[in-house]
Amino acid sequence: MSCRGVALALLLLLPTPAPAMAQGLAAGSRAPEIELSKLQGGKVKLSKLRGHPVVVTFWGTWCPPCREEFPELDALYRKHHAAGLEVLAVNQRDQELSTKDVQAFVDEFAVTFPVLLDPRGRSRRNYRLVAIPTTVFIDSRGSIREVHSGPISREQLARGVASIVPARQ
Repeated sequence: MSCRGVALALLLLLPTPAPAMAQGLAAGSRAPEIELSKLQGGKVKLSKLRGHPVVVTFWGTWCPPCREEFPELDALYRKHHAAGLEVLAVNQRDQELSTKDVQAFVDEFAVTFPVLLDPRGRSRRNYRLVAIPTTVFIDSRGSIREVHSGPISREQLARGVASIVPARQ
């Protein structure tokens, strides 16, 4: 990675303001559209997932907290997918050396949810990201419930998912 890439990576990992307003996307606002190609082939359009709670994580292979979060995200996906939960992992492909690096990361963690490639950083701009990773919890109506900038703990992930996945009867 170049010096510029390392500097950008360090900048993106700095602590950020309160999660709910860090991006300027307020809880209750409509989630900006995401329409990207999947690493596995095909496309995903966020608005087509209305009716499902969705967790969107913005990440990079060079991001140490992302390595820690992926197993937790996969466990939550496996646990709640039957209840309708979708997880979308949006890779900031414009900040990667190659798609092969993304594939190697996905293979290493045996990821079961869709991995999307953002080759031009459009989603980063639409979501006004100030940190990688950033996790966005979107309810089944397509409204943002919570935005978490920076590393997220297992407990914070569980609380975020609980806020968007209907309680089991």
